[in-house]
Amino acid sequence: MTTDSQQNKAETFRQLHIDGVLVLPNAWDALSAALVADAGAKAVATTSAAVSWVAGRGDGQKLTREEMIARVREIAAAVTVPVTADVEGGYGPTPADIAATVEAVIDAGAVGVNLEDSHRPGGPLFDIAEQSERLRAGRAAAARAGLPQLVINARTDVYLFGIGAPEGRFDEVVARATAYAEAGADSLFVPGLLDLDTLSELSRKTSLPINVMTGAGAPQVSELAAAGVRRVSLGPALAQAAYARVRASATELLTKGTYTELADGLDFGAIESLFARKEKQS
Repeated sequence: MTTDSQQNKAETFRQLHIDGVLVLPNAWDALSAALVADAGAKAVATTSAAVSWVAGRGDGQKLTREEMIARVREIAAAVTVPVTADVEGGYGPTPADIAATVEAVIDAGAVGVNLEDSHRPGGPLFDIAEQSERLRAGRAAAARAGLPQLVINARTDVYLFGIGAPEGRFDEVVARATAYAEAGADSLFVPGLLDLDTLSELSRKTSLPINVMTGAGAPQVSELAAAGVRRVSLGPALAQAAYARVRASATELLTKGTYTELADGLDFGAIESLFARKEKQS
């Protein structure tokens, strides 16, 4: 059963898709989530890739539902802001699989969910009718679980995996957006698409708020907002930057015996205080 707090977070998270642009630096464990929230994020999104890496697995639905939900639960418990969970393709192909995953996400304390329309990395994709049924199952499961406000971010991998002929991809995404909206999706996630003109056209063709995945070299948030984008996330880019620092620091230590890369690390006490504050709030 959901709590009043979770209900309020769900309403807040839903509203964040209406007012301005929602920016989500993705987290992969309790500490990264606490740091993202402490930096001022209004909500925290998980990244399935980095969660998988922490577990010693590659990306692409290599975790079980139970493994992913355990991490979502830890992240939701570490912050007071809304949490939305990247649960890849839902850990099974059937509508019943999606329903079970959505129910588990809600039980873990999250108020949003990403659901992909690809069978596996690189494709193929579920056809539009199949994915629509999967989304309907997720929508119905959220209602049964007592959180009908759950925000379903429907991800389509047409651009990310280069599905179909280039000249037909835009129309395919528009067709999927229309069907996904009718099936109960609340927003459309289109990783792999960062062309501002195309995004502007897409935002005019669908009623769903558009979510893009950015990183180094991508258009600025203000440019994406001007193109009609309403949600900006980093995917695993933040984790990749953190791990680059780990490798650089370790390499320096092992090759030079020096510690320059460690000079501006986070203070031990500052990290401890993040959890001390959370313990007081709870």
